[in-house]
Amino acid sequence: MKTLLVVLVVLAIVGIGTVQVLAQKRERNAAVHYPPQGTLIDVDGVAVHVEQMGKGPDLVLIHGASGNTRDFTFAFADLLKDRYRITILDRPGLGWSDRAGPQYERIWTNAHEDPITQARLLRAATQKLGVENPIVLGHSFGGIVALAWGVEFDDLAGIVSVAGVANPWPGTLDWTYTVGGTAWGGALVIPLLSAFVPQTYVDTIVAGIFEPQKAPAGYLEHVGSAMTLRRNTMRANTRQVNWLRPHVVDLSARYNAITEPVEIVHGDADTIVPLDVHSIKLPDQIAGANLTVLHGVGHMPHHTHASDVIAAIDRVATRAGLR
Repeated sequence: MKTLLVVLVVLAIVGIGTVQVLAQKRERNAAVHYPPQGTLIDVDGVAVHVEQMGKGPDLVLIHGASGNTRDFTFAFADLLKDRYRITILDRPGLGWSDRAGPQYERIWTNAHEDPITQARLLRAATQKLGVENPIVLGHSFGGIVALAWGVEFDDLAGIVSVAGVANPWPGTLDWTYTVGGTAWGGALVIPLLSAFVPQTYVDTIVAGIFEPQKAPAGYLEHVGSAMTLRRNTMRANTRQVNWLRPHVVDLSARYNAITEPVEIVHGDADTIVPLDVHSIKLPDQIAGANLTVLHGVGHMPHHTHASDVIAAIDRVATRAGLR
């Protein structure tokens, strides 16, 4: 019996060591091949990764779940930089931004940055760069952060929500969030996923996000799955998504506080953040909000139907008197 126990302990130690080695290898790969492309701004001791380009009225871009600034620098930002000064930010814990505080960095916890906490941090980073009266665009999870910015502050010109989270949803999330977003899941399951998830699984997930359209050639190589599969990034992402719904309930009751122009762009074939759950209600919740429904379009219209998203940005700029 003692021999068996010793064998099991040894196997457990070897297994934990193997997981750590493989996870660290992916994290080193991310650091080598996908270093920060922008600047790390210190916001009260929290590093926020920011990229800026272009000239014109200020436009802030906020990415979705599992994403980073590279989602926008793949192609979308280049289409706008001749007419807007663009500021792209990594949300806390994703890309190269730190978590919003030490309480979120612990392994055995489900502490997470809610949308208002994220909006405050990102706003503070943009202010350090001299951003004034910006249009704030949020994609997917970034949509609820943009709306939180509008609810909490009145120093923005307008909001553009692109396939954005906006209203409470029925049912449960995928198991990777419901398990990975817990304290024990973050500590025990996330390292396993980080170490062993194959590239084929990542390819399938990305394809599903773009459906029914296809991801543009070179997109995944530019964004970098190694960035998403880092342990700390996965913990941040799964916690933020898993515990998001109560915050959406609270925020959605406050949308009438938003007085700035709001444009919404959403595909009716989006199965990730469904139109009929999230955006279809916004024109009744925010005075003057305008909804553009893209028929047959999935979750990534800023890549597959960029002209429609750009038109929405331009409408906000016109409505806000920036053009």
